[in-house]
Amino acid sequence: MVSRIRANHTERESAMSRRTFFQGTGLLLGFAMTGARTEPVFAARASQVTENEVTGTFAPNGFIRINPTGVVTLIIPMIEMGQGVYTSLSMLLAEELEVKLDRIQVQHAPPNDALYVNSIIGIQNTGGSASVRAFWTPLRQAGAVGRGLLIAAAAKRWNVDPATCRAKDGVVFDAPGSKQLSYGELANAAAKLTVPPAAKVKLKDPNEFTLIGTPAKRLDSAIKVDGRALYGIDARPPGMRVAAVAIAPVLGGKSKALDEKAALAVKGVRQVVNIDEAVAVLADHMGAAKKGLEAAAIAWDDGPNGKISSADIVKQLEEESKNPGAVARKVGDVGKAIAEAAQRVDAIYQVPFLAHAAMEPMNCTVHLQKDRCDIWVGTQAPTITQAQVAELTRLPMDAIKIHNHLIGGGFGRRLEADGTILAVKIAKHVDGPVKVIWSREEDIQHDMYRPYYLDRLSAGLDAAGKPVAWMHRIAGSSVMARYYPPYFKDGLDPDAIEAAAEPPYALPNVHVDFVRVEPPGVRTSWWRGVGPTHNVFVVESFIDELAHAAKQDPVAYRKGLLGHNPRALAVLSLAAEKAEWGAPLPARHGRGISVQFAYGSYTSQVAEVEVAANGSVKVKRIVCAIDCGMFVNPDTIEAQIQGGTLFGLTAALHGSITFKDGRVEQSNFDSYLPMRIDEVPVVDTHLVKNAEAPGGVGEAATAIVSAAVTNAIFAATGKRLRSLPVDTNSLKSSS
Repeated sequence: MVSRIRANHTERESAMSRRTFFQGTGLLLGFAMTGARTEPVFAARASQVTENEVTGTFAPNGFIRINPTGVVTLIIPMIEMGQGVYTSLSMLLAEELEVKLDRIQVQHAPPNDALYVNSIIGIQNTGGSASVRAFWTPLRQAGAVGRGLLIAAAAKRWNVDPATCRAKDGVVFDAPGSKQLSYGELANAAAKLTVPPAAKVKLKDPNEFTLIGTPAKRLDSAIKVDGRALYGIDARPPGMRVAAVAIAPVLGGKSKALDEKAALAVKGVRQVVNIDEAVAVLADHMGAAKKGLEAAAIAWDDGPNGKISSADIVKQLEEESKNPGAVARKVGDVGKAIAEAAQRVDAIYQVPFLAHAAMEPMNCTVHLQKDRCDIWVGTQAPTITQAQVAELTRLPMDAIKIHNHLIGGGFGRRLEADGTILAVKIAKHVDGPVKVIWSREEDIQHDMYRPYYLDRLSAGLDAAGKPVAWMHRIAGSSVMARYYPPYFKDGLDPDAIEAAAEPPYALPNVHVDFVRVEPPGVRTSWWRGVGPTHNVFVVESFIDELAHAAKQDPVAYRKGLLGHNPRALAVLSLAAEKAEWGAPLPARHGRGISVQFAYGSYTSQVAEVEVAANGSVKVKRIVCAIDCGMFVNPDTIEAQIQGGTLFGLTAALHGSITFKDGRVEQSNFDSYLPMRIDEVPVVDTHLVKNAEAPGGVGEAATAIVSAAVTNAIFAATGKRLRSLPVDTNSLKSSS
């Protein structure tokens, strides 16, 4: 089954208002999913819910609470940053619990890896397109158990067999339908019943779903529209000062002089804090803080990285990529197969550093006291943040209170705690709460960037043009080695090789390896898709090169290599069909295609572009087919495919962070360009519905779009682009 959605031109945003975390009485359900264990464990009790009860000997990672008014509260660890996860996860619960979606309230979970671990990632973390995948079964089981307990409570009151009762829209009915009790009326009684073993919980057959798979409206739209939604930057604890911050422009540098007197002379400025690597000016409001920071006239000592340039970084990659790396995959004898091949194709690909440039700049509010530290922030990784703050302050973990907020664009940037650590360092010198806000320039120039990668590829083709050998070497930074050291094994970064070690195609002889190269003076981190965002560009561009060398149509060529992979073949065929592949186009127009398997989903995109005589590129249309298994909310998928496509397209057309004299050369949206509205293409999304387990969606389109676009540019101009962003000068017409 295929459903078609035509996307709008702006990505939908989402938020949930923050409510009191522990309150109310009634039925409390929790489930555990730690490590390899995915079977929920449940407890039910009627009591005033306290933090001690929730975090005691029973250690679930999520909770459902039903109060006497019948309102269902779902406390989950996945943070909302525009991806609609609160609505999707609430749908899983509502489906099995038999309540209307608008009866569910969602609250942020506190930091606790033991309770709220994401089983796919291994910690409490929102990322990796893992939210629905991780909680697909546990949340439905939690709902089914809750429904069963409520029905049992009603049956006991009526003295009837529970099997004769049914639940619908938060109400339990007897067999004739003459008696009914609401969930709110039953909550306390249900909490006293014995919880059935999880193994006996019967989930709905997908054919019985009434909510999952339907386009549900976002639960958080209203508070986004009327302004009730609170982001980290909105935090205002009593007595708070606002701080503007300047960070050393070169990594490893520090301040060597500043005019504190001039800063303090600015009306509204209250304090200047110098912590060497940064200077903060505290004031009654942001305007005064910024003026005071400018008046401070800071002079910097650049330190050891003051001469680093992009050319130095690329040269290092070029040299080190000539050496063998850690082997990610080895099948057959690539050297022999290439030597005996009828034709050999070689290529070097490069992708640049990329900044996140989220609409909400980095910010954090801290109140550091003798025995506790309160932090108001939007973070994708609350437990990592808590642990790093505990290490810095030497306070116990439970004294670090993370008040998590909605995030105005995460894209992986809020997986890092550096902004919080900087704010805590400043707060050490402040009496009372302080909100530290980075300017747009500080946000872009002190980001933790998507790594710069350089890839070397070689392939051998037989007389018919079919690949008989595939060699791919990836050289670049390892984010995993720094962020998740246990996952970096035998020199391999699993993220850096994703979508490269296991391309979807049938290749008889394969060698893929990884060379870790850490650039000097640059911090690298997660960036919406990370490894696949470069690997899919490289693999799909190179497959296109092989099709051209074989003098075959790119779609037909791929189909010939996907006979063993029906799901990949299906999305390829669907995208090509819906994009009218092969239909005539005007001169200097072209279509390009790409295919990927990443984040547990199969995706294919076709881009249609127009390249003007002056080399400028206009992406006219993007057609996307995605098989993400059983999907929850097609409306959310539409938004994610569109938003991810535009995020990836922005990077493909414009994105590049460069260095000169140790400094980032880009500073704001005039030099690190976002897509303008007149550049935005039509995005058509087609969903393949099947009975497979859910896959991830949030990063799929970001990873795949660049190859589709550059392959389309080749079709339009005959010029192959092996680096990003698109070099429009190379595309100018010579006629």
